[in-house]
Amino acid sequence: MADQDEAETAAQTHHRASFRLGIRANFLTGLVVIAPAGLTIYLVWAIITLIDAWIVPLVPSDYNPSTYLDIDIPGFGVVVFLIFTTFAGMLARRVFGRQLIRFGEALIDRTPIVRPIYNAIKQIAETALSQSKTSFKNACLVEYPRKGIWAIAFIATETTGEVPGKAGFGEMISIFLPTTPNPTSGFLLFVPKENVRILDMTVEEAAKLVISAGLVTPPIKPNSEERKSGAKT
Repeated sequence: MADQDEAETAAQTHHRASFRLGIRANFLTGLVVIAPAGLTIYLVWAIITLIDAWIVPLVPSDYNPSTYLDIDIPGFGVVVFLIFTTFAGMLARRVFGRQLIRFGEALIDRTPIVRPIYNAIKQIAETALSQSKTSFKNACLVEYPRKGIWAIAFIATETTGEVPGKAGFGEMISIFLPTTPNPTSGFLLFVPKENVRILDMTVEEAAKLVISAGLVTPPIKPNSEERKSGAKT
């Protein structure tokens, strides 16, 4: 009888432990599903609210729908901002617009405090929004900080000028070695071409791997598997 009671108690204890583990697993699974969507919605809504707070007060009341509807329309400032930005870009591509921009930048260059702020913001915007020359070509592996330890880097371009000659190598590659978890900071390295191993993952996938500190690993591409099997045979 005592053995039966002990068996029932053990079974109940196991059942309660399994129930707690199940609740915990369900909660963590739900958190993984809800957190990205919730944070995305929150950030998008915060950006829309911020832009509306800046733009809507600048719109004349006669052109503001809230004047006639007696309610604020979320996103109206974003629409105005997009239209104004598109019009400004269209104007900047014309001859008159380019001359007007040069005139305005010439005035800014004569202003001691405003000049460095404007130039820094302009450089950041041009770098972030450029879609051709400033984008990295591939992700790669290099041995850093010593042989036997590998780090992910991004290929910028082939190294030209006096660097390859002074370094004593025929062909070198300019790479950017990012830091974790902030990939916007890092090191510019000039590496011999034969010491760089090109990865099949995209630049975006490599950036996610760096930002997540190795927790988000992209899947292996089929051509990588083919190359591995070919190398083994």
